[in-house]
Amino acid sequence: MPIEPPVSTPRDLSEAYALLSDGAGWRPIAGGTDLMVQITGELSEPPEHVLDIWRLDQLRGISVGHDGATLTIGALTTYTEIRRSSAVREHLPALAEAAATIGAAQIQNRGTIGGNIVNASPAGDTLPVLLAADAAIVLGSARGERTIAAAGFWTGYRETARSADELVLGVEFPLQSGRTLRFRKVGTRRAQAISKVVMALAYRADGGVWRDVRVALGSVAATPVRARETEGVLEGAAARKSSADHAAATIVREITPIDDVRSTAAYRRAVTGRILHRMLREEGGW
Repeated sequence: MPIEPPVSTPRDLSEAYALLSDGAGWRPIAGGTDLMVQITGELSEPPEHVLDIWRLDQLRGISVGHDGATLTIGALTTYTEIRRSSAVREHLPALAEAAATIGAAQIQNRGTIGGNIVNASPAGDTLPVLLAADAAIVLGSARGERTIAAAGFWTGYRETARSADELVLGVEFPLQSGRTLRFRKVGTRRAQAISKVVMALAYRADGGVWRDVRVALGSVAATPVRARETEGVLEGAAARKSSADHAAATIVREITPIDDVRSTAAYRRAVTGRILHRMLREEGGW
């Protein structure tokens, strides 16, 4: 096992930004549920320095904007806090459902939504929800703050648009009345399982027609992805079985999963098509 890297614990965001900008190769850590596995060097190179941001309370909390148009979740908000939040359960129940599928109680008490975002695993359970909800990720550094749409944040396998001197501050979810967002995960077990396929589906039912469709997936590509061809098939289509059949066949062709220790590509394709078909069928009531 390699020597543990030095750890610094900033007292506030300004101190954290100053350390991140010094070029020393700091790796932020919050709950540590991913980094503590990686730090052995068995999965990847361990970080040169670790920045413990767990005490930065500015990055915690869940709030709904005064105009009711946005739900904001701080980066250090844990999965347990997300599950228990009345605001999340009211406005974004699919996110609470996704948080409930991550690990066991110990992981949910410590793991954070910011960590899930930055870890950038294609199997990250909350990430398809962010994509389907048209969420935006807020980043901060000594240079200021900026916002990146979730659709542009994950740039490659475990790679993101975050610069080395930036922290994820939180995530913003637009709240749109009349829009449904649903979540489904398939793993080896009902609990404590890394996903074989994870899907989030968002849509607005408009007089028997699907509108504003988003189909987001994890574990079927190098990054969390939107199935845009499938979305195009559903957008403006009548909510009936033939449309669901067409969409399910399209998504099976569209995704590019791999064979790995958890599943085969063929299984992932078949399950993805069936999950989408079932979600659409439940919406249509047939």
